[in-house]
Amino acid sequence: MTELRAGGVLLDMDGTLIDSTATVDVVWGDFARQAGLDPAEVLAHVHGVPARATLRRFLGEGADIEPWFAQISAWENERFDADVEIPGAAAAVHLLPSGRWAVVTSAVRDAALRRLGRLGFPEVEVLIAAEDVEHGKPDAEPYRRGAAALGLDARDCIVFEDSDAGVRSGLAAGAQVVVVGSLATPATDGLPRVADLRGVRFETAGGGVLATLP
Repeated sequence: MTELRAGGVLLDMDGTLIDSTATVDVVWGDFARQAGLDPAEVLAHVHGVPARATLRRFLGEGADIEPWFAQISAWENERFDADVEIPGAAAAVHLLPSGRWAVVTSAVRDAALRRLGRLGFPEVEVLIAAEDVEHGKPDAEPYRRGAAALGLDARDCIVFEDSDAGVRSGLAAGAQVVVVGSLATPATDGLPRVADLRGVRFETAGGGVLATLP
């Protein structure tokens, strides 16, 4: 059992709170086929990376990506029937003290809120979404913005992440990072990890949060 203390908790969404693999694969597979790209290559890159960054990578920096971004956003708003909760995630989030946690996701805002609400998560008071940052994960900006929205420095936060881009983003921001799932990359070396959020407990401690990992 591991105990971590911090001022707040910053949670990735896809792969950390919600298993959206099937949905992401459908949306970005359709994009790849319609854009004349290799679906396998696109799907190998897209998880944990903001939509605009993925579009720039595959369509080129000079391309007009906004029509595609609008289409991807529409698809994400429509196609989430296959989403399921990561085991234990909703129960763990319900334990978090109000004003001490935020969701930091590469998904677009409306889709993120609808998907979380559909799966029984508590109302999200603070959400940093794809539209809210100029530089997405693995840049430090998303987690720095999430911490700032809580009135905290990222160095006083615990980040829960499942992707390499997200782990590197949290580390670049100076946060404590907990790896969710089986990700094994150089960035995860020596970091605490959990298979999922079953058994993860949060409680108020000295004005901050105590996270207990199984």
